[in-house]
Amino acid sequence: MRSDPAILAFDTSAAHCAAALLFGGEILQAETREMGSGQAEALMPLLEDVLEAAHLGWKDLDAIAVGIGPGNFTGIRISVSAARGLALALGIPAVGVSTFDLMAYGQAGAELLVSLAAPRDQVYLQPFHHGTASGPGRLADPATLPGGLGLEDGGMVTGHRAEEIARSLGAQAAPAELEEIPQRIARIAAERLAGDGAAPERPAPLYVRAADAAPPSDPPPVILP
Repeated sequence: MRSDPAILAFDTSAAHCAAALLFGGEILQAETREMGSGQAEALMPLLEDVLEAAHLGWKDLDAIAVGIGPGNFTGIRISVSAARGLALALGIPAVGVSTFDLMAYGQAGAELLVSLAAPRDQVYLQPFHHGTASGPGRLADPATLPGGLGLEDGGMVTGHRAEEIARSLGAQAAPAELEEIPQRIARIAAERLAGDGAAPERPAPLYVRAADAAPPSDPPPVILP
């Protein structure tokens, strides 16, 4: 693979359909369309638009990158299914990037706890050590935090309800909002592909918790093996 791979990144894990194209180390094109539903129908046309605007085609891509959540149950399945299908058809790798990774990207400090909003006033938590996940993502109640979050000796909490969680742990808070989601996905994927050279695992949805709702009457998108 080239040292500056062309990576098409996309995400439908929230109320949007977002995509970005990284080429030559630069984001050539990015677009986010806010939508509460319809991502399954909107995703492929959006990807085509992003490629066309950058004057590139599918054959020019070296890798696919996709947001794997946690987030909207159906939205995650839509984008992960598309990423795995595209990677298989094009014969290129697909890289999954979690929302935790997006929040931790570019954050300084040895110990970091990322907090994401979850249903019922709860949070999703994952600890990072020097930018690398040091434990699994967990669902928690901010009022009764579990142990083993990696901030015993101080550190930083960033994200949803960061100040409240930091007070409970004796840590510092750095509230943050997710911005430029597909751009970050593309850059994180590029760094991983440039790492040890090993083929990345195929992306899979990261739910952290079970879905609240009953399955829809229509069959969900199939996750390819």
